[in-house]
Amino acid sequence: MSLDFKNQTIIEFTDAAASKAPVPGGGGVSALAGSLAASLAGMVTELTIGKKKFLEYTDELTAIQKEAADLRADLLQCIARDAEAFEPLARAYSLPKETEGYTELMEQCLKTAAEPPFMILKDCVRIIEMDERLQEIGSKLAVSDAACSVMLAHGAMYGAFMNIIVNTRLMKDREYADAYTQKARDLLDTYGPRALAVYENITRRLTNG
Repeated sequence: MSLDFKNQTIIEFTDAAASKAPVPGGGGVSALAGSLAASLAGMVTELTIGKKKFLEYTDELTAIQKEAADLRADLLQCIARDAEAFEPLARAYSLPKETEGYTELMEQCLKTAAEPPFMILKDCVRIIEMDERLQEIGSKLAVSDAACSVMLAHGAMYGAFMNIIVNTRLMKDREYADAYTQKARDLLDTYGPRALAVYENITRRLTNG
C-alpha cells in the first residue's frame, strides 16, 4: 500500500479512510484536520496583513503566517508518519504470542505508534494558541475562519489523544504509559476549553456588531 497520502486527491483519501484498509485511520484523519486548521489560520493572516487597521500587527501576523505554513506541512507529513508507525505494530499483532521476544517487540511498536498522534496533538495546541491571538488581531472579515480553524484543531486534538491511549493502554511498562498518557491529557484538559473559548468569543464578536 502506498503511504504517499499527500499526493492523493481528496476523493482518493476519503475513499481510503472509508475502506477496510488500516490506514489512513483516526490518526491520519486527525492530522489532515489539523493541517486544514493551520491552513485557515494562515488564511486569516493573508486577509489581514496590509489592512490599515492592523498595520501595527504586521510583524506578528507575518510570523503567525509562517508558522501556520510550517504546521500545515508538518501535519500533512504526520499522515504518513502515523501510517508508517502503525505498520510494524500490525505485523507484531499477527505474530504468535509465543514468538521469541514478542513482548519486547510489541512494547516498542506500541511506543512508536503513540508518537505521531502526540506530535499531532502538540501541533494542534500551537494552532489553538495562534487562533487565540488571531481572534484579537485578525480582520473581522476573516475572523470566522479563525473560529473554524480552532474547532478543527480542537477536534483533531481529541482524535489524536484517542490514538495515543489506544496504544498506551496495552503497554506493559505502566509507569511509561501512564506518564505519556498524562502528558497528553494535561494538554487536552488545558487547550480543549481554550479552543471553545476562542470559538465563543468570535461568535460574540460577530453577533454583537
